[in-house]
Amino acid sequence: MKSEKYTYTPLEWDTTHFGVMCSKLVLHAEISVEKLTDLIGQNMNVQFITIVNEQSNPINSRVIGEFTNAFLADINIQFQKNILEQQISEGINITSSYPYNQKIVDLASFQVSRFIEDQKLNELGGKDVYREWLKNSFNRDDKFYATSVDSNGEINGFVLFSFASEKCIIELIAVDVNSAIKGIGSKLFKTVEAYANDRDIKVLQVGTQIRNLTAINFYHKMGCKQVGCHQVYHLWN
Repeated sequence: MKSEKYTYTPLEWDTTHFGVMCSKLVLHAEISVEKLTDLIGQNMNVQFITIVNEQSNPINSRVIGEFTNAFLADINIQFQKNILEQQISEGINITSSYPYNQKIVDLASFQVSRFIEDQKLNELGGKDVYREWLKNSFNRDDKFYATSVDSNGEINGFVLFSFASEKCIIELIAVDVNSAIKGIGSKLFKTVEAYANDRDIKVLQVGTQIRNLTAINFYHKMGCKQVGCHQVYHLWN
């Protein structure tokens, strides 16, 4: 279901992974109490609904808080950067259709996540969401991995990214904790930027959680500007 004010979408992957019926409701503009409760009421068979309140609209925040059982699980911060000409850093490789790599999967130990902090979701497999995300991105020609290796040839950092709507989308980025102070993240980011620029892509986009201050500070350091601040609510029917 879609209109100018909202988009309601069943989530097939989430339903399979968590073992409960899942869907997503994105609010693009102010929505009435009647319409919100009607949408939820029409889908009582859906056990878990993610409600995204774009740009944290205060009217929608009040309506959700007063007339539903949803709770605020996250605030998603979106960043963009106008891509600059960069040099591909030494020791960084970019590959599409990347074969399965267990080291990359092991690096995806993200602790700040609504999938973990929601106890019900965590019990249903929330801690494995990002690892499954990575596993589903291997061997695909529309997914790209930028990888860094240490002096022993072991992967110590990666960026998973893709292209959509003439933008370069950074999906996931992780660096081994033992390499975090060596500038690996900056080299990976700049190399992705250079690769996108070579493809005549001029905008880079990335998102993170409001509580992930390390990521927020990193994206500011890399010259990104905040363009979105979206409340994310969890509703368990």
